[in-house]
Amino acid sequence: MPTELPEVPVSSEQHLRRRAVLVAPGSDERKAGKALASAADEVVLDLEDAVTAAQKDAARELVAPLIREHGATRTVSVRINGRGTPWFEDDLRACAALGDALASIVIPKVESADDLVEADRILGSESTVTVQALIETPAGVQRIDEIVAGPRVAGVIIGYADLGASLGRARTAAPEHWLYVQDRVLHAARAAGVQAIDGPFLGIADDDAFRHSAQWVSDLGFDGKWVIHPAQITSAAAAFTPTDDQVDAARKVLAALEEAENRGAGAAQLDGQMLDEAVAVAARRTLSKIGA
Repeated sequence: MPTELPEVPVSSEQHLRRRAVLVAPGSDERKAGKALASAADEVVLDLEDAVTAAQKDAARELVAPLIREHGATRTVSVRINGRGTPWFEDDLRACAALGDALASIVIPKVESADDLVEADRILGSESTVTVQALIETPAGVQRIDEIVAGPRVAGVIIGYADLGASLGRARTAAPEHWLYVQDRVLHAARAAGVQAIDGPFLGIADDDAFRHSAQWVSDLGFDGKWVIHPAQITSAAAAFTPTDDQVDAARKVLAALEEAENRGAGAAQLDGQMLDEAVAVAARRTLSKIGA
């Protein structure tokens, strides 16, 4: 049985909870079905790296009915093949035909806003589906500010495998070695008001190394993380879920600020500390992570 995670109300696609995002091959109906039955906040059915060239068309046809079946009750997205491949336009048109059942489209190897403008053109004005930009190249990191401002963008994701290969960085590099990229992407995402999602850890075990990588980016301020095995879902979700003590503290901060405002006081205090708008912003962000 999948681990039960708290239900969170959703106000818009950009505010969907993406603490743990499970990626599954779109060409394997059994694995896709298992992913859709999991407790992941979002399932991304993959038409790109997990699918051979000979299976691309079949995978596209396989995921469509799965999305129509499950899209009304859970968050399901698709990673398509990138711009410049023979499948880019067909993938996008198939996604547009899915309507509201599809939460978003993950576009791989986004290197400029032009990639997003072209996707927007193909999707057409009748489709309202949003996109998530997968940043997997040095060019994508360099142009992250224009990418987050592109059409339909609801989030950006760091893709470590391809980016690491481009940089010549070891696959065993620790999360701390990626701090420049992580901060660069996070700052751009926050400035644009879109989600920042960490890419998958290059291992399938729910071990100390994985949990450290998830906690590291959570502490930095990311909204969630991709996982490539169901065993990692619970730990990933926990890393991006505030503790009871953090939630209580956030509520006390906001209550103290409200009380001070009602009294007409110019400042608020709590437990001997002055409270200001920066503290309130942090408290609201904490509560937003539990849907409050």
